[in-house]
Amino acid sequence: MSSHLIREWRFMLRQSYVVVLLLCGFIVSSFSVITGLSEIDAQKQTIERLKQADEIDRAEAQAKHEDPGSLAYYSFHLTYSEPSDLAFAALGDRDIYPWKHRIRMLALEGQIYESDAQNPELAQAGKIDFAFVISALSPLLLILLFHDLFASERTSGRYDLLVTTTESPYALWGARVAARLIAIFISLILPFYVGALISDTAIGDVLLLSLWCLIYFAFWITLSLFVGKKVTSAPRVASVLIGFWALFTFVIPILGDLAINQSVHSPQGSDILLTQREAVNDAWDLPVETTMDAFVATHPEYKDFTEVKGGFEWKWYYAFQQVGDQVTGLLSKDYRDAGLKKHELAGYVTFLSPPMLMQKKMTRLAETDALAAMEYETQIRDFHQSLRMFYYPWLFSRDKFDKSKLDLIPRFETSKNNGQFPEQVESI
Repeated sequence: MSSHLIREWRFMLRQSYVVVLLLCGFIVSSFSVITGLSEIDAQKQTIERLKQADEIDRAEAQAKHEDPGSLAYYSFHLTYSEPSDLAFAALGDRDIYPWKHRIRMLALEGQIYESDAQNPELAQAGKIDFAFVISALSPLLLILLFHDLFASERTSGRYDLLVTTTESPYALWGARVAARLIAIFISLILPFYVGALISDTAIGDVLLLSLWCLIYFAFWITLSLFVGKKVTSAPRVASVLIGFWALFTFVIPILGDLAINQSVHSPQGSDILLTQREAVNDAWDLPVETTMDAFVATHPEYKDFTEVKGGFEWKWYYAFQQVGDQVTGLLSKDYRDAGLKKHELAGYVTFLSPPMLMQKKMTRLAETDALAAMEYETQIRDFHQSLRMFYYPWLFSRDKFDKSKLDLIPRFETSKNNGQFPEQVESI
């Protein structure tokens, strides 16, 4: 078999169009890896720069203010979603969903959904990352390499002679298929291996992604050979295969997306933002008791500390910030539930679209999909809640504020759930 493989390898390299296709695949794959590494490096540098600025800004706020209410109001806290080591290969939704926020201990929903509005043209354009090259572009290269495997021999009149003179059909066609598969695999995957080495990606992730690519390539090769066996004309074979490619890559995903958006309805981020702002702004004109009663309903431990003697007290201010989150709690939960439902339904659509399935698997492995964005949002909510639990005992009790305790203030830390999305956080 090795001699047949070497023979077919030499024969393949004498075909100029094959060499051009392999070179184009290598160039496009290299470009996607380079731009992916550059994007992720820029995000990491941004996070590090913001972390340093965040520490300086908070230290200045703590130096200027002495009471807990002012400290909570003027202190910002950076939250961020650190890109994984594999994110360079599958940028996923990191250009759609926010991956950094600076939050304060004010009403949270508005702070989260302030960045919900995106430029739809930019969001749809996306980026040519390695996942796009593999899922959408590699099938075209495979079609061009394998569509005329049989048809070209029939057209030249060599097919019958080759079949009758070869010792085994597998020795001829198997070696030819293997040589081209190895060549396209190397040209497309080699840049990824270099990028994975630079990014220090886990070897397990590299091997798993390689296996998925191999299976994905085998699917398109099998489809090409099957159609090539049935259709004698190379142009007709190519037309049929490109039709399948367009169906799987564009038609099914677009129709699936339209169907999902029609079947799953949810509030917009702007609706949540507007509702919360109205609730917070209206609180200034409501009786203090109305706000405090709503606050105590969810925080009964502070029922004996709701009296407001002056015209303004910080505990009243943060109480109606809390109530603003409570008013929008159901809207926010519906929004998150709808996002999870859409993601679940999109998972079913992927079984009808191999390119979509391949991209979904790569972004999940790289933790750059919608689930990763929802996980980050959950971490923000948990962190914001820890800030409230840190400040509330001083705001709602008569204990004297001890500024030295600021060393114990919660710090945001990213966490990974090994691909498992955490349980939904209950409405505040």
